[in-house]
Amino acid sequence: MMVQAVLLPVFVLVGLTFALLLATTRTREPNGRAAQSGDRLRDQFDLPVLLFYVLIALALPLRHADLVMVMLAWVFVVTRFVHAGILITSDNSQQRSLAWMAGVLVLMAMWLYFALAILLRI
Repeated sequence: MMVQAVLLPVFVLVGLTFALLLATTRTREPNGRAAQSGDRLRDQFDLPVLLFYVLIALALPLRHADLVMVMLAWVFVVTRFVHAGILITSDNSQQRSLAWMAGVLVLMAMWLYFALAILLRI
């Protein structure tokens, strides 16, 4: 698998993080939107996102970043965009929780796939 294909979802997720960082700095005035922007940014450093970065960092040098990993990485990135979008717009906690859980399930599938590939030497 080409390194670019594996890293593209990572770059997109980093782009989302920077976009939310810039949005947070623009809304630093004391109002409700500043806290909301801070929440969006803090979510990008949540445990699932960090586990995603660690997984990609491990999969690349171990040469286990195949098409399945790339596709799952894109699905995970989409769940992060959906989660941030819900927080920006309606901030519906039920929808936001569903988007977060979908991302966690995708990430769990990625880790399981990676672990099996390493342990079974696939």
